[in-house]
Formats: sequence, structure tokens, C-alpha cells
Amino acid sequence: MLPHSRHEVVERGQRLYQSSIRPRVEPAHAGEFVVLDVESGEYEVDAHKLAALNRLMARQPGAVPYIVRAGQPAAVTLGAAGVAGLR
Repeated sequence: MLPHSRHEVVERGQRLYQSSIRPRVEPAHAGEFVVLDVESGEYEVDAHKLAALNRLMARQPGAVPYIVRAGQPAAVTLGAAGVAGLR
């Protein structure tokens, strides 16, 4: 495993997802988490990101993971915009 900056992981993860993984997982797994290894291109899909991450790490020890949500612009949403009473 080579050390990667966060920027490199994101860039490689997005490129791998868009070019080879997205056509395989969308739309059948829309809304599920895709955890991919930016070095090998191996990936796991699950409704629970930790389950997908654990399976990938078991298969690819030392993987450099990137997480995306199939069919979504981001894996998670940050902030309180969806919490009632907080605006």
C-alpha cells in the first residue's frame, strides 16, 4: 500500500467508481454504500457502510477505501438541515 493524500484517494475513488463500478451497481443498488479499494478496484456493496467496509478489508487487507452511495452525490449528509426545529 502506497501512502495517499485525501485528495488522491477522492480523485482515484471517483474515477474508479464512474468508469468501472457505477455501471455495475446502478440502478440495482441505488442508495446502498459502495466501498472500493482505490488501489485494486475491488469493491463491496451493502445497505450498511460498515458491513461493506469490513468485507472489503477482510478480502483486501491494507486496502485504501473510498466510500460512495450508489445513485447519490455524496455518501453521507452533514449538518442539521433535516432535523425538525433547526433551521
